[in-house]
Amino acid sequence: MRIGIVCYASVGGSGIVATELGKALADRGHQVHVISADVPFRLGKFHPGLFFHPVHTPSYPLFREPQYVLSLANKVVHVARDFDLDLIHAHYAIPHATAALLAQQVLASTAGARAPRVITTLHGTDITLVGSDPSFSEIVAHSIEQSDGVTAVSDSLRLATHAQLHVRREIVTIPNCLDCTVYHRVAPTGLRERLPRIPRRGS
Repeated sequence: MRIGIVCYASVGGSGIVATELGKALADRGHQVHVISADVPFRLGKFHPGLFFHPVHTPSYPLFREPQYVLSLANKVVHVARDFDLDLIHAHYAIPHATAALLAQQVLASTAGARAPRVITTLHGTDITLVGSDPSFSEIVAHSIEQSDGVTAVSDSLRLATHAQLHVRREIVTIPNCLDCTVYHRVAPTGLRERLPRIPRRGS
């Protein structure tokens, strides 16, 4: 498959989980295009089958603030069209799923273009912070409802999404994963014993 992954570049759930997922998909033979404002923290050096597309958000005097969602949607349109993407995997409902859905509509209305499906993965702040804010709640709910598929990183997040946003669609729980070939326990090195013991406060 040809997959676009939209995520943040920062050290956090979106940037780390999305990037590691992209690497794993590329290792399985899929063509993966990561779309973000900057190079994600875990992208690292060259990885066969994995490509990066930066989102540039210019500043104009007309706008009081940069229009990242619009720039992102436009970039998704270009990448989806140029590489004939089958799927857009958006990490976070807003702004990423919102931008992906806008791009999907643009492509669906363009002659000769194919609109990829949009899968949205919810992370904690989607619901606990952004989704619970009345300034964003309706757009978060809409972006979830209109996605072609939705996953959450925990059962508690899935339940909170249904309870707080009254979302009716199915949400599948797929817990955050860990590559145990890279991250695993090692034999004790004696480092703990060599470190000085710091006395507890008051002792």
